[in-house]
Amino acid sequence: MDIIGPAATRFGNAPMLRIGGKTISFTECERAAQKIAKSLGRKGVRAGDIVAIAAPNSGEMVLLLLGLLKAGMIAAPLNYRFPEHLLSKTLERLNPRLVVTSHHEQFTRFSTVTLASLLDYPSRGTERSKTLEESPTDAPPESGAANTMDRSVTIIHTSASSGEAKAALHSFANHWYNALGSNENIAFGAGDCWLLSLPLYHIGGYSLLFRSLISGGALALAEPDESLGQSLQNFPLTHLSLVPTQLYRLLDDQKSTALLRQLKVVLLGGSAAPKSLIEEAIREAIPLYLSYGSTEMGSQIATTPAPITATEQNSGQLLPYRELSVAKDGELLVKGPCLFQGYLRDGVIQPQTDREGWFHTADIGTLSKKGEVTVLGRKDNMFISGGENIHPEEIERALMMVEGILEALVIAAPDKEYGHRPVAFIKTAAAETPDDATVVEAMRSMVGKLKSPTSYSRVNEWTTLPGSQKIDRKFYNKLVLDGYWPLSPVPPDA
Repeated sequence: MDIIGPAATRFGNAPMLRIGGKTISFTECERAAQKIAKSLGRKGVRAGDIVAIAAPNSGEMVLLLLGLLKAGMIAAPLNYRFPEHLLSKTLERLNPRLVVTSHHEQFTRFSTVTLASLLDYPSRGTERSKTLEESPTDAPPESGAANTMDRSVTIIHTSASSGEAKAALHSFANHWYNALGSNENIAFGAGDCWLLSLPLYHIGGYSLLFRSLISGGALALAEPDESLGQSLQNFPLTHLSLVPTQLYRLLDDQKSTALLRQLKVVLLGGSAAPKSLIEEAIREAIPLYLSYGSTEMGSQIATTPAPITATEQNSGQLLPYRELSVAKDGELLVKGPCLFQGYLRDGVIQPQTDREGWFHTADIGTLSKKGEVTVLGRKDNMFISGGENIHPEEIERALMMVEGILEALVIAAPDKEYGHRPVAFIKTAAAETPDDATVVEAMRSMVGKLKSPTSYSRVNEWTTLPGSQKIDRKFYNKLVLDGYWPLSPVPPDA
């Protein structure tokens, strides 16, 4: 199933990629994809083979992904920021036919080439790897399986917010229908430009390729050291994907805030957003959309149908080509053509659906009759305190409603009487504002005494998962269990 050729036919010389002051048209992207497919074929890589990629976002990276898509190969973009031993461990589990790197890193057990050796855009020398036996043919590898909707296209690793990162295998159909449903909700087409602000090893980054190829919208790629504020100035952007931390930083700058107002869409996801942040975005007339998604469903599951005008209590409406159900215990179950093929383990695809075809997300939430999805928290984060189920995310949301608290994390601390009690880490706009007494009083009013944290610790910068802006919950959980953290205990009679 070729998507690149038809896109080149439909959109021709319209820009698909904007990089610095240059543009690359859909036609040029298809030519580059064909060239890369031939180069990979000469190196002995065939349709259905896994090609791992350890490189940051770049024009070459996008063209390589298009080349792999053209050739019917499976792209496995990896978090290149991982330490070498973690990258090596991931590669051992994947056992790829080829590893592509941005520079000259060599993984001794695997055949390795550089991006520059596959395509001379932009020119970075003409060195060629001799680690693979060359094949005499110049034709791109072809296979009947390469032209089917159910062929495997990508391996995207989960964010590892809980447990080890898992290798999620997606088909062409998974990406195709996810993009179709997303585009039906948020228009993205000719004349539009979406900043590729998320890494291509993240499902939210890769999914934009299909959205562009289907609709004709362009993607902008910033220089590695370019800030989001600079990108807003350097590109004719219309669409932007952000996590709460990024939005907060942009709203803290008047020039960036003014540029945000001019966009058509600011898509916010990744984690719960503070009420104060959403209120500020609304006051500044930012076209803000909230979204809930997952790697396993190819990206977005639910998104608000229009820019929000009030602090929403949900993550938007279920998008087309997705199905969602709520189990008896409140867990969100999903299925449909967007749902991945399964996790790849030791070369074997392990489907993750129950007998009725539902994937259990481990998210707890609700679904209204109008199709509005509300995510309450993670099933695996829940703990019991005094016989009551406690969802840390509920307490975190309440904390972020307290004026001055930007972000919050709640951890279960062992307690002799209750089994566990919540303790909180908070990041505030000012060092001592709000003060502890204000926080304690506000929390008792909003969630009651049992759910109110028994201790607070203020943080300046979060410890995050490698290559991600997600807070490393396991790190803080260990701090609590080990007792190595500064506490501000709440008086028993408070």
